[in-house]
Formats: sequence, structure tokens, C-alpha cells
Amino acid sequence: MAIRISNQPPQINLHFIAKWLITCCIIGFSVGSICAFFLFSLNWVTQYRENNSWIIYGLPLAGLIIALSYQRWGNPSSRGNNLLIEEYLRPQRRIPLVMAPLVLFGTLLTHLFGGSAGREGTAVQIGGAIADQLNRWFDFDKTERRILISIGITAGFAAVFGTPLAGTIFGLEVLLIGKKRYFGILPCLLTAYIANFSCQLWHVPHTHYPIHEMIPALSLSNIGFSLIAGILFGLAAWLFTFTGDFFSAQFKKIKSPLLRPVIGGIIIVITVVLLKSTKYIGLGIPMIQEAFNNPSDYYDFLIKLVLTTFTLSAGFKGGEVTPLFFIGATLGSTLSGFIPLPLGLLAAMGFVAVFSGATNTPLACIIMGYELFGFQPVAFIAIACITAFIFSGKKGIYVAQKGGIKEKLYRKLNL
Repeated sequence: MAIRISNQPPQINLHFIAKWLITCCIIGFSVGSICAFFLFSLNWVTQYRENNSWIIYGLPLAGLIIALSYQRWGNPSSRGNNLLIEEYLRPQRRIPLVMAPLVLFGTLLTHLFGGSAGREGTAVQIGGAIADQLNRWFDFDKTERRILISIGITAGFAAVFGTPLAGTIFGLEVLLIGKKRYFGILPCLLTAYIANFSCQLWHVPHTHYPIHEMIPALSLSNIGFSLIAGILFGLAAWLFTFTGDFFSAQFKKIKSPLLRPVIGGIIIVITVVLLKSTKYIGLGIPMIQEAFNNPSDYYDFLIKLVLTTFTLSAGFKGGEVTPLFFIGATLGSTLSGFIPLPLGLLAAMGFVAVFSGATNTPLACIIMGYELFGFQPVAFIAIACITAFIFSGKKGIYVAQKGGIKEKLYRKLNL
């Protein structure tokens, strides 16, 4: 039987305020600290892999270990971010705490042995799993549990990227596209800043991507160029989702879930050997930084797109967002040869716009653009993010997302 959840904001009193202050502090500090450990560990395994490239030959074995760990201890957890969204929309059971260590372990193994994946999925799942455990000690009703899941997602996103404002909106926007259910914004905002501060306490640095050129005026022609770029970024987001669905369908034809990452790992190793380069595996941050300084090759974004969707479809762990940053930044950098806008600006637009289209979170991406690149390029970034959101197709990478402005738009267009 479906559980009916009220959309009315909860009654506010001193007990309510105290409960949520304690909740925000617990989740913010714990998730921020765990994300600091995760980022430190991720930097270490990445550096080790780069210094010992032979280790990529162990990727099939790493995939088998990840699959065995999920089969043994956390089968429901394998749904990842979609499980968080499903529990928000249709609560059935508490999100298992084991999701946090499983996804942390699986992501570190994936990156150590050369899978192409991100990190936000790990942080978001850690945040959601930890936050939902507070149901054991506090008396949360169904509406409050929605807020609880939102602030867990917010804490993970804010801590791992160092963008508390974007994390706040992402934690709300990703759950219900375009729905005006923002009565949880204050606890999300507070938790995001606590998580970000807690991560900084451990002296774990975040990556910066400066735009070196002067930002041009927002003329009519530049708006037109931004719209063209936004359409292309939206199509790249659509291609990412389509390719991920295609590879997932192919891997499902392999009956044994233990065999899928083994076969996938072998194919990835062969691909890396044939490419004679490791720049497309892992997070790919050096390539993202390079995209802001020099034009990328036209095939860079395509190789990263295919490798990432293949890696995650095979059953390896991580996230999609940093690879989406890679895809968007390198595509934007390539477009600088055809679109008369500054290279760094186009890279920044693509950085967040492809993410916007793939996750259906344009507002969070615009705010992230402001937090990462400053105020000057925000107008260009906003045009690209909204356009990419519209042109990225009906669905995004999170299959459990439901409803909102985009669905209504596509229904009216009979698409």
C-alpha cells in the first residue's frame, strides 16, 4: 500500500527547532568529516594509480570484489542515488547504513584500479544513509523524513565539492524536478554549511577552475551563441543518459551480476591499453583544468562519456557528476574553435550545463556556476544551463526522478 505523505510544512515550536538544530549539526559534522576522509583517500589512490599504471590490470578483480560485497551485504544499496529518491517519494524502509561503507569502499577500488567514475554519488549516498539513521533516535513524521533525506544529500554534495549553496538546492531539486516544496530549505542550508566547514577543518583542498579571459558583455549575438552552446551541451547530456541506458541493458543480458564487472573490467583495460593513455580514467581533473587553458580535442568528451557510462553500467561505483564536468568542460573548450566566446567561459558553461541537463537540476547548477566561477559569467552560465535542461530529453541519469516542469513541457510537445 502506498504511504500518503503530507505536503504541509511541519508545526514549528521550541522542541522542533532544537530537534532540527541537533540533527543538522550531527549530519553536517559527520558527513563533512567522512567526505574529508573520502576525498583524502581518493587523492591517495589516484596518485598511487598514476605512479603505478600496471595496477589497472587488476580492474576485473576489483569489479568482482565490489560485486561480491554488494551481493553479500547490501543488495538494496546497489540502486545508489535512485534508492534515496525512491525512499523520498515512496518510503518503504530505512535506507541501510551499510550503503555508506559499501559505496565508499567500492568507489575507492574503482578509482584505484582505473575505472572512469566520479565522486558525488558516493558522497550523496553516504549523506543519505547516515541522515536516515536518525529515525532511530528522533521522532520524525513522514514529511520530516523527506527533509531528513534532503539534508543528507545536501551535506554530501556540499562537502565533496565545497559548494554549500549549490548543495542546498541540489538536495531539494534533484528529488522533485521543479516542484515548489522548499520548506526544508533552511535545515538544508544550515547542514550544507556545517558539512562544508567540517570538511575544511580537515584541510582537504577543493579543485579550482579559474577563467583567465575577460567575460564579454551580454549582447544579443552573445546570447545567441550561448543558446547554441546550451543546445549542444543538452545533447551531450542526452547522449550520456542514452549511452548509460544502452550499456546497462547490454550488461543485464549477462545473467550473473558477479560476471558483469569482470567482463566490463577486461574491456576497459583493453581500451586503456589501446588508447595508450590514462587521462580518461578516474576523475580526469587534470584534463578538466587543461580545458580552461587550451582547446580540447574534439574526441575527448566522447571518450570520457563512453568510458564512464560503460564503467558504471558494468557495476563499478562512484558518481557521474565529475565525469559530466569533464565532458562539459572539454566540449565547451572544443567549441571555442567555432563559437566566438572566450575558451574559459565556454568551458565553464559546459562544466555546469551538461550536469544540469543530465541531472535535471538547472537551478543548482546556476548557483554552482556562481560559487565556482564568480558573478561575472553567471548570465552566460544560466542561459546554457536552462537550455541544456530543456534539450537533454525527457529523462536524466536518475531514473527514479518524477514530475515537474520538464515532464509537462515534453508532454505538451508530444515528445
